[in-house]
Amino acid sequence: MQIDIARYSKLISPKDTGHNEEREEKLLERCPPGHEGTKLVEIPATILDASGAIIAWYLPDALTDATQKEIWAAKDLLAPMLAKSIKVDGNCSENDALTPGCINLSPAWFQQGHKNQLDPEVSASLKGASSEKILKVIARPAAIATAALRVMHPEQYWAGL
Repeated sequence: MQIDIARYSKLISPKDTGHNEEREEKLLERCPPGHEGTKLVEIPATILDASGAIIAWYLPDALTDATQKEIWAAKDLLAPMLAKSIKVDGNCSENDALTPGCINLSPAWFQQGHKNQLDPEVSASLKGASSEKILKVIARPAAIATAALRVMHPEQYWAGL
């Protein structure tokens, strides 16, 4: 695509929600879409910008129906924790299917940012009654996401180990 994704990413911010028509028009003027019409992609593809940077991976049917059901089941178990969690800034789109929020499932995450690291504990998000069930339900989808990250962004994958 004839778009420079690095240049575009410097022009936008998390506050660009797509709801400010004047702002969207200015962004379109500075960074036009960069294509001559609509192109239908029906096979797995990697979409590149003008510099060769990967913008998106298109992987149709990469997640089977069964895997998608597993992910939705995990979402249902996580919803109560997400509802009680920290909200970024209240600008989350209202979507009945998803509960906005932020939780951390990493062991000893809280202690890593504090002086007392002698007695690492399980994340507060995992101290509830349904913790074991949540971990079992998210294990396979998390493994799939990790494998995808290893292929699509190896530097980020290795940084997380």
